[in-house]
Formats: sequence, C-alpha cells, structure tokens
Amino acid sequence: MTSIFCRTHLHAYLRPVSRFSAARTLTTATELPTSSSSSDSSSPAPAPSSTPNSSEPTTSEPTFHSPPPNTHFKITLRRSAISLGDKIKGTLEAMGLHRRFQTVYFPYGPEIAGKILRVKELVEVENVPTHAVMTKQQQRQARKAPRGYKVVGSRKARFMNV
Repeated sequence: MTSIFCRTHLHAYLRPVSRFSAARTLTTATELPTSSSSSDSSSPAPAPSSTPNSSEPTTSEPTFHSPPPNTHFKITLRRSAISLGDKIKGTLEAMGLHRRFQTVYFPYGPEIAGKILRVKELVEVENVPTHAVMTKQQQRQARKAPRGYKVVGSRKARFMNV
C-alpha cells in the first residue's frame, strides 16, 4: 500500500498550531483531500459540471479570513523611573515616554525590542495591527469626554430666518 501523504503534508499536520499559523494549517488541511484524490487515480479527474441541476450538491469551500498581522508594539509606561539610574531614564526618553500611562507605538524592529527589554519591568507591551496605531492627536481625541449637550439652534440662526 502506498502512502498518499508526502513529507511536506505531514509537516503541516505535525506543526504546532499558533494563532499565526492556524489559517495556514486549515487551508493546508482542506487542500489535502483534493490533491490526494487526484494522485490516487491514474486517469485525470473529471471536470466539474457547470449545470445547476446536477446530482451532486455544489458546496463552496469555506474561506478562512485571518486577522491582520500584528506589526506594531503598543508601549505604555506603567511604573515611574524616578529613583532608577540615568541609563534607564535615557532609554525611556529615547522611546518617547515621559510620564506614567503615556502610550507610544513603534513598528517591530530589533532596536525597539532591545529598548523594551531594558525597561520591561516599567512598561506594558501589546502587539497591535497597523490599523490600531493611533497618533498623538487621535489618542487625545479618544481621551476627551463626550459633550454633555447638543446644539440644536442658535440665536443667530433664529435672527437670520426672521
């Protein structure tokens, strides 16, 4: 009996599943039966019929939409560096963190990863996708409280309509 799986297909099954490779593993698993059925028969596979009233029900392949990849670090200063050394204070200043609960965004890179490791006890780090990165103005607008009232008209508008 011949094996229908080759080494690359086995690696897809044996690979540990993480949230980054889940979509890839699912796509590989759904593609395996179609490739193995065509390799089992020596004759070419029949072309799918395009008539809607054929005996086989037409099923569409499920599409797996993977979330956008995380490309940035969201770094928030949680602890103060008042009594710490000048090197740590300089690292925080180089990252743009000047006060507690201040948040900055940086793209992935070895330089910023090294800085994060230097001050890992003081900061909170999250991985975020590109669309979640906010500028300083967007952060300020998000912190503002909503207005407690709504302007429906003004004296000037009433005067001009008379």
